[in-house]
Amino acid sequence: MKCPYCGAADTKVIDSRPSLDDMRIRRRRECIECGKRFTTYEAIESSPVVVIKKNGFRELYDREKVLRSMLKACEKRPVSNEQLNEVCDRIEKSLQNRLDTEVSSQVVGELVMEELRNLDKVAYVRFASVYKDFRDIDSFVQVISEIQKNQ
Repeated sequence: MKCPYCGAADTKVIDSRPSLDDMRIRRRRECIECGKRFTTYEAIESSPVVVIKKNGFRELYDREKVLRSMLKACEKRPVSNEQLNEVCDRIEKSLQNRLDTEVSSQVVGELVMEELRNLDKVAYVRFASVYKDFRDIDSFVQVISEIQKNQ
């Protein structure tokens, strides 16, 4: 595994552990050259999921894109990267378990919202405001009322 800091090809594994769903292995590595540590994930390669965008274009499902959107929603919230990676694992598993290899971006967005609703209500509202393209304060009030009603 190539070091992301210095580019050296020689690294060693310090620690390995399975993810909660046993579908990926998290490995802590250390570069032999510069001594810096980094984390990698090893996963079973499966058939790709294609996401159909609102405009009709198709693109491969991108875990990092989903993770980045959740990181933005969870900024300055008590949510760890490990929790977000577990959420991504569950979303990917759900997408892989579908019989169809193509899924709409709406399905992916709804899966993210469902996970964030259970993880952190503020992050859920933040994500929903972007995903649902809130235009006014009434949209926020409606989502917050929904959360309060379901508690």
